[in-house]
Amino acid sequence: MSSINGYASALVAASAAASTQHYPKGALYVVATPIGNLADISLRALHVLDLVETAACEDTRHSQTLLRAYGIHKNASQLLAVHQHNEIEASRTVIDRLQLGQRIAYMSDAGTPGVSDPGARLVAAVRAAGLQVIPMPGASSITTLLSAAGVSVDGTDAQGFLFAGFIPGRAGEREAFVKALTSESRCVVVLEAPHRISVAAVALSALGPRRITVGRELTKQFEEIATLAAHDFPAWLAASPSRTRGEFALAIHPADSQLVPVTDLRVLRLLLAELPLKTAVRLAAEITGEPKNDLYDAALSLRDSAQ
Repeated sequence: MSSINGYASALVAASAAASTQHYPKGALYVVATPIGNLADISLRALHVLDLVETAACEDTRHSQTLLRAYGIHKNASQLLAVHQHNEIEASRTVIDRLQLGQRIAYMSDAGTPGVSDPGARLVAAVRAAGLQVIPMPGASSITTLLSAAGVSVDGTDAQGFLFAGFIPGRAGEREAFVKALTSESRCVVVLEAPHRISVAAVALSALGPRRITVGRELTKQFEEIATLAAHDFPAWLAASPSRTRGEFALAIHPADSQLVPVTDLRVLRLLLAELPLKTAVRLAAEITGEPKNDLYDAALSLRDSAQ
């Protein structure tokens, strides 16, 4: 953590830049915090964290250290633990304080609360009580990775992405998850912990040549971002002991540009519904003029996604 003096000017700048906005009492402020680099916090977030009467935190010790690094001081009574094990019960305490007119900030350990972090249940409870929720946007490992992944479809910008949270831990569920990826036309972003990344890499290698952008220790000193074929992922990890350390975000790119046009795929799909694979491929080649090898690969993909 950086010293207090390092951020003294940031607090002054935060007050100058953000204090003119109205910050209503009795509102919950959902504050995104850095995922690694402490400089990645917004001026508005700093101002709000300094302003609020209570800081609700996924881990009060972690958040207290973070606040002190920015020169923000909260005593023990101003810190409230709200984590995955007590979120429903702690929401009642938050609502009680909000109804007394307090401003409350919620911080997860890193990144944006409610996105694979606690916070969603708290926000839902506060809204259900008729109270205001105000987002303080900022760091997110998901968008950080996507901005550096260069995800595209057919040479154009990709049409959206799917955030799937953490890769399933159980072998059967993990295998089903990877199989489902074969028929997903969007980019899929997942997160993974260091102690499970090797197992995840082996599972994802079943995607063969499909590209994966790996983000390790994003925004931190030893940040590493690499795009590689899925079948090369286990070897990439094994190339250096440091590569299995730190938190991971993975962007699984859409399948490479289709070699077979969509209209010809429709012909192939109709033939596959009535004929054996080789016969359907032969007839599709005669009808469309597409190369048999391309049609055969497309037929295998269509068959696998249908199973």
